Amino acid sequence: MKQDTIGTSGLVFNEPLIFERSVPGRTGYSLPACDVPETKPEDVIPAAYLRDDIEGSPEVSEFEVVRHFTRLSQWNYSIDSGYFPLGSCTMKYNPKMHEEVAGYGGFSRLHPFVPDDLAQGAIRLMWELERALCEISGFDRVTLQPAAGAHGEMTGMMLIRAYLESQGNPRKKVLIPDSAHGTNPASCTLAGYTAVPIPSGSDGCADPAVIAEAMDDEVAAIMITNPNTLGLFEEHIAEIAGIVHQKGGLIYGDGANLNALLGRARPGDMGIDVMHFNLHKTFSTPHGGGGPGSGPVAVKQSLVPFLPVPIPEYHQSDDRFYLDYDRPHSIGKVHAFFGNFGVMVRAYAYILSMGASGLRQVAETAVINANYLMHRLKDVYHLPYEKLCKHECIFSDKRQHQYSVTTLDIAKRLMDYGFHPPTIYFPLIVAGALMIEPTETESKETLDEFIAAMQAIAREAREEPDVLRTAPHRAKVRRLDETTAARKPKLRYEK
Repeated sequence: MKQDTIGTSGLVFNEPLIFERSVPGRTGYSLPACDVPETKPEDVIPAAYLRDDIEGSPEVSEFEVVRHFTRLSQWNYSIDSGYFPLGSCTMKYNPKMHEEVAGYGGFSRLHPFVPDDLAQGAIRLMWELERALCEISGFDRVTLQPAAGAHGEMTGMMLIRAYLESQGNPRKKVLIPDSAHGTNPASCTLAGYTAVPIPSGSDGCADPAVIAEAMDDEVAAIMITNPNTLGLFEEHIAEIAGIVHQKGGLIYGDGANLNALLGRARPGDMGIDVMHFNLHKTFSTPHGGGGPGSGPVAVKQSLVPFLPVPIPEYHQSDDRFYLDYDRPHSIGKVHAFFGNFGVMVRAYAYILSMGASGLRQVAETAVINANYLMHRLKDVYHLPYEKLCKHECIFSDKRQHQYSVTTLDIAKRLMDYGFHPPTIYFPLIVAGALMIEPTETESKETLDEFIAAMQAIAREAREEPDVLRTAPHRAKVRRLDETTAARKPKLRYEK
């Protein structure tokens, strides 16, 4: 292996691509000769659906494959190796007990086509999880099918459209505050609506007067994130709900930040009609890199008839759980089979292990941690909204601009201190945003280490700005040309 020395981190090995380890004829398996007539793929699959062999696939042994990917995994930064301050992502530690439960053979090897009578445990788990989520959030029913938060948003908007169509008018527009999550406009567009942006007030919250002026008979709903992406609780949520409901519209609540409210407040009690959860954030499933995810959608009674099929139900008379497909007003299926079941198992285990008091403590600790970070760093980084925050706090690079240091420079330098960078340049309403979410699982010692690193970086910005502008110095890979990578990506190996 080629050896490089990077910064002061010592000896670093550069792992070649798996293609570069390829040796013609080398393989990772050895099978005995077949003692029955062989069946060719084209004998069972129409030729039109078969693709040719991909030339240049790597030829390596099993041992080489294991070593290659083990080495790569050791370069990854993960929640098991360090603090992930990614704002809006709720990257909390995920107890390994939940992984063990999700791996039980009765769950992990249960075929989705088995009859209901052979899947009683799995259907019961979904049924009980739904009721737990209803109790936590204040809604009447939940569909567990959506596979992610944005998928839940789209499902929720489809439910709103179906409900309004049943009333004779699906309407045309959806109001979206600029402090809402970035996927909201796409979700409402996919449901056939036009997104109407609504500016926040000077306090960082949605302004009821502005919403009242925008609200008319063509508005189907408002999509509101609470707490919003500034980490602030929407103080006027009840008044806003009244304004929208008076005009016949509905309230969609983006539940991605529910970690700040668990056991303390229920969105369904605030006038919200539809809301999605992020089981992979709030309820303890490891996530990142595109999955796995689960975005159940909770609804008030008026939208229950339109929920996707099937719905887990329980026959009390014969003590039997079943999947109900007989729902004539349903919007149909939104996910193959029943959703990402393994994520449901982890969420179910999390809720049972935490209990009501534990879930309340989650929110309280997460909020305390975020406010501790905000208080300790506000003297060295610009704080655009100096008020009590919830699960996350937002800073900007405004103070560092005079030294020609940007948010990106701060994030890159933080890697040299052994921390994953926070979410940067989001929300868009804060220029040069640094969005930091500590969650409830980080200790005060870890937060103090992170604070010390951020304070040191602020000092470097004043005294040694070039150190930041050329960071990271100790990471496996230095700064990349991100513009070229985005515009001219190399997606396939070329010899």
